[in-house]
Formats: sequence, structure tokens, C-alpha cells
Amino acid sequence: SDGAAPAKAEMIACSMSADMQIDPAFVSSPVLTEFPTAGKEVAYGYYYPPTNPSFTGPAGDRPPLLVKAHGGPTSCAGTSLNPVIQFWTSRGFAVLDVDYRGSTGYGRAYRERLNGSWGVVDVDDVCAGAQHLVAEGKANPKQLAIDGGSAGGFAALAALTFRDVFTAGCSLYGIADLETLAGDTHKFESRYLDRLVGRYPEDKEIFQARSPIQHVDQLSCPILLLQGAEDKIVPPNQAEMMYKAVKSQGIPCAIKVYEGEQHGFRRSENIEDALNSELAFYAAIFGFTAAGKVPRLNVANSGSGPETSSSVRDLLLGS
Repeated sequence: SDGAAPAKAEMIACSMSADMQIDPAFVSSPVLTEFPTAGKEVAYGYYYPPTNPSFTGPAGDRPPLLVKAHGGPTSCAGTSLNPVIQFWTSRGFAVLDVDYRGSTGYGRAYRERLNGSWGVVDVDDVCAGAQHLVAEGKANPKQLAIDGGSAGGFAALAALTFRDVFTAGCSLYGIADLETLAGDTHKFESRYLDRLVGRYPEDKEIFQARSPIQHVDQLSCPILLLQGAEDKIVPPNQAEMMYKAVKSQGIPCAIKVYEGEQHGFRRSENIEDALNSELAFYAAIFGFTAAGKVPRLNVANSGSGPETSSSVRDLLLGS
């Protein structure tokens, strides 16, 4: 009340064991970023710069970028400490966690922008966010990746299929076929698509036009698919169908189906394996050595796509 600076807080006790605490020097803090997108509108996201005091990137190089698309699709990106984001930033990746149009937290008009436009404006925005950071000199244009789970996985698959911005991507229990989703999903969300896309089967053409699996011939970059075997919201057959379709196109791709997992991975060993598998996949595609012990991936069509060193090709082939 007298204008003096508040006294520094003193930690009296902490329930977290010492070996679980994170050194603040390794924590990348989010920066709210506004960027232009389609239709002369704006979208938002949280930019996390690569942060690791033990390493420095090559002089003059820009870091690889991982764009993350949240699920929902009408939820939003969070800014609380997220170990998954810190996993990437501590390994040299910049991260952009996108709040595409339709996300909660920016007013009703922004939230309702997704109505009837799911699979359009969200895809425009994840691409625009990546291009914005490239233009700002904060990302390597040849090392742009995207991932997302559920509805975010749909945005990732659609961006990889219908746009030519990203060079690799990962879908975690993502939606590949809106028609299948309309018929297979659980009762609670069975009419969710009416507002976001249209009524099925009356608007069947729209569902087909926005489904990545219906247009796999347009896809030209590697994809990793991670899926729970017991997922009732986005059944495993969606990932399996996408994998077969991409594989038939001769594009490098891999799939992992985790037994006992549902919509979102809950077992710590599977969460860890999924992260390390995605890192191994990008290391193979972008041509760098992944930190730590990463799993070997069985990647179909690994002889095609971007040029890789012999060691990276060995990783792809699982030798």
C-alpha cells in the first residue's frame, strides 16, 4: 500500500520431489502472437522459442518449427506449464500453439467463425501461423511440422493434404474421414458436426470435400499416425484407413496403435513412447540426430521423399 516492492515469496514446502522439479533455465515461456490469415482476418497463437542453456544452434540457422493444433475443435490452447511443449523446445524446436478461428477465449464472433467452416478456417490459420514465423525469421521453411490430437489431428491431416506449407506431420487419434466420424462417433457428439460442417447425409458433398482420406492423392509429405486401440470417439479404423491410403501413394508413413489406450493416451509409457516416436520421425525426415534414446520406427516407403543420410535411413528402416 505504501508503494514499496512486494517481498520475494519464500517456498516453505514443496510436494514435488527434487528430481521432478524443472530448472527455470530450461522453460520456454509463451508469447501471444497475432498474425494475418485468410480473408484479411487475424488469428492467434502462443509462440515458444527453443530453450536449452546447454546447447546453441548453428550460427545463422533457424530452428525447426512444430505447429500444434488443439482439439475440441472449439476449445483453446493453454498457457500453463505444458511438459509436452517443453519437450520440444528443450530439443531445439520452436513451437506455435495455434488458437485458430473457432477457438474459445477471443469473443463470440471469433468462436463462431468455425461454424460451417471446420476444415477450412482452422487449416488456413495453422498454415498462416507457420508462414508468419518463417517471415519473421523464427523458423526454418524446410523444417515445418504440424501435429494435433483428435480435432487437432484433423487439422494436421487436412493441412498436409490440402495445403503445401508443411514438410512433415503427426496425427494423434485424428479424424481422417468426416463421413465415418458422422456414423461412428459416440452419441454425445453425434450432432456436433451439424453446426461445424453440415447435416449428414444432406451435406455429404461437403463432408467428402473436407475429408483428407478422400483426397490422399494431393498429399506429398511424410506422416506419422498414433492411435489408441480402444478409441470410441475416433475409431482406430480411421488411422488404419489413412495409413493404407498414404502408403499406397508411395509416401513415407508410419502408424503405431497402442493397446489399452482410448481417446488420448493415459499410460505414462505410451505418452513417452509417442513423444519419442514423433521426435524420431522428424529426425529422420529433417536429417538430424535425435537427443536421447528414441524408438526405431517401421516407416513404409522410406526410400522415397526427402534425401537422408545413411544413418537416418537406417533409423527409418529399423535396422
